[in-house]
Amino acid sequence: MQSMTRSTYSDAELARLAAKVGRRLLESGRHVATAESCTGGWIAKALTDIAGSSQWVLEGFVTYGNEAKIHSLGVPRALIDAQGAVSAGVARAMAHGALVKSKAQVTVAVTGIAGPGGAVPGKPVGTVWFAWAVRRGRRIHTTAERRLFRGDREQVRRKTVRAALSGLLDR
Repeated sequence: MQSMTRSTYSDAELARLAAKVGRRLLESGRHVATAESCTGGWIAKALTDIAGSSQWVLEGFVTYGNEAKIHSLGVPRALIDAQGAVSAGVARAMAHGALVKSKAQVTVAVTGIAGPGGAVPGKPVGTVWFAWAVRRGRRIHTTAERRLFRGDREQVRRKTVRAALSGLLDR
């Protein structure tokens, strides 16, 4: 089963998704920025592995710790204290912060528990919150989604990257 899971979410598939995201961004004249916690920059890596990505990728924020989320993206400390770092509110704040700080038109943010430790009541290993923010004129539209992935640390992270890229395509 493990080899099937890995081939289902292979590097080649991630590259195809990232290239598709790039084509869509290029066609629309938009730029993307990422805000990543549990993936540690893997979404930005997938995007920047595509030749010519400098035409549509502005930057990536790796905000693994809470202080980085606060300092780099402007996530309110009170929000982290109230909801925890793995929450809809924090994911939304990360996506919004990346949009404002980078001047991109679209962002994706992820915060989750990849494991093997870190689970808390109501947030088991594999819990990931995603948020996407899209700038439309002066308005910012942000959506958030919770997913629960099964697998080991790498599988959870790989599935998170895939879902983040797919979510960019939907936006």
